[in-house]
Amino acid sequence: MRGALSGRSYVSAQGVTRLRSQLSERDLGILRQVAELRLMSARQIQAVHFPPSEHLSELAAMRARQRVLMRLIRDGLLVALQRRIGGVRAGSAGLVLALGPLGQRVLRLEGARQRPYEPGGRFVDHTLAVSQLIVDVTVAGCGGQLDLLDWQVEPASWRAFGDLGGRRVLRPDAFLALGVGEYELRWFIEIDRATESLPTVLRKCQLYAGYYQAGVEQSRSGVFPRVCWVVPDEARAERIERAIVRDGRLPDGLFVVTTGAQAVARLQAVT
Repeated sequence: MRGALSGRSYVSAQGVTRLRSQLSERDLGILRQVAELRLMSARQIQAVHFPPSEHLSELAAMRARQRVLMRLIRDGLLVALQRRIGGVRAGSAGLVLALGPLGQRVLRLEGARQRPYEPGGRFVDHTLAVSQLIVDVTVAGCGGQLDLLDWQVEPASWRAFGDLGGRRVLRPDAFLALGVGEYELRWFIEIDRATESLPTVLRKCQLYAGYYQAGVEQSRSGVFPRVCWVVPDEARAERIERAIVRDGRLPDGLFVVTTGAQAVARLQAVT
């Protein structure tokens, strides 16, 4: 973690109430989604909250996004990280945004409100990759390709269970429930940025197998979600797939591996 991000000076409770009354439903939707995902890029926010269908052109959507985000930053509801996607030349489209302390108060989130700090590059990369998957699935849902029935990210996606080793906690990056035709498809999502060794990946797979065998998820929802590893490229996908097959102890059909570019298509495949 690095230096603290700039934020607005103290605002009274009355001021927070007044500010909230001035926000549109879109403003609040942006704040809620950034709060849930922890970090979003300006491009990701535009894809969900400024869709092309609601604007005359891509340029009009971009300008609307710029106006809204600059206002939310100015008012201290969002904070922009120093790090940008694509560097300084990316302009406002490269902004990476987090919820500010005032945004927490407007949303009335529980817990201690702390000044946000600049996270490290690895955390930013991984968190934005999780956000991108949620954005891609949301856009696919708006386009009629599927129904996004439910989604959770950390820590809401975590699952606790017990086995012979005691209490265990499974920490998926996300959980998705998708409606595709007459089917409901449930997934645990692991975002892999090729920063972990294959033994580490297999240990996580074994933890999923342990949770599967515990039967907790099945007793709660009737089915156990499949696990989708979303990786940067085909070479990484092949290495993880080979490692899972060679392990020999993991349940057949529990794990699938795909790239980020192919993730939405894979997640809505019934077989």
